[in-house]
Amino acid sequence: MKLELKIKKLDNDVNLPSYAHDYDAAFDLPSRVNITLKPGKKEIVKTGLSMAIPNGYAGLIWDRSGLAAKNSLHVMAGVIDSGYRGEIGVVMINLGQEDFEIEKNMRIAQMLIQKVELPTISEVEELDETTRNEGGFGSTGLK
Repeated sequence: MKLELKIKKLDNDVNLPSYAHDYDAAFDLPSRVNITLKPGKKEIVKTGLSMAIPNGYAGLIWDRSGLAAKNSLHVMAGVIDSGYRGEIGVVMINLGQEDFEIEKNMRIAQMLIQKVELPTISEVEELDETTRNEGGFGSTGLK
């Protein structure tokens, strides 16, 4: 059975999300507003959409590769839980040197609906050892 994602438009003039191509993993999210994103600044860009993500799934918001590569726009904070029913907002930051004009219905980000595991959390005194153990940032070198 195919998964159904129910979406409510909060603004009649906003476009529904869409997949750019058949078999794309993520669909594009539109902007509800016209806004100028200034260099080094972040904004929460509203989409005019709310959705009912099925239990056992989450909506992960990601950059659109063209906006990131050509305009240095980056998406921050991108997990939408299945219990959330409010308007989807996209936290965006302009890492470029110039203002970027976001227009209503511009495709600003993409959302991937992904199945998630919900593990039981338990505190332990010790963790099992691995070959990596505590090796972290940069521990494997560059080559």
